[in-house]
Amino acid sequence: MNYILVSACLLGQACRYDGKCKRYEDMDALMERDDITLIPICPEQAGGLSTPRNPAERVGDNVMTNKGDDVTAQYRKGAEEALRLCRLYHCKTAILKGKSPSCGYGAIYDGTFTRTLVKGNGVTAELLEKEGIGIISMD
Repeated sequence: MNYILVSACLLGQACRYDGKCKRYEDMDALMERDDITLIPICPEQAGGLSTPRNPAERVGDNVMTNKGDDVTAQYRKGAEEALRLCRLYHCKTAILKGKSPSCGYGAIYDGTFTRTLVKGNGVTAELLEKEGIGIISMD
């Protein structure tokens, strides 16, 4: 059995900052396979943040909301929870929601809340990659 960590919003869980999901129909084929088990997580919720919540973006090593609140500790805690699940289930791959300050991989918003993308990774994606977990980004 192959276990794959997945951003819960991609599977239809309404856990995004705006209380919505970002469901991808491409995930349906994976859910129907007998040789794959998807492990859903919302790192922001796992880190203790509510849904809905204020939008947040990475600013250097920190994560700040559009109201100026530092939520770095919650994002780090959520990333650690995601890594814990990967270790528990021996996940070698994670499918994460692109552009997110947590799950974004390769490109994230620049911290100005102007929807400007820059090269970079979210807190969870960064930690999982450091641990050798392959990341697939779904925008």
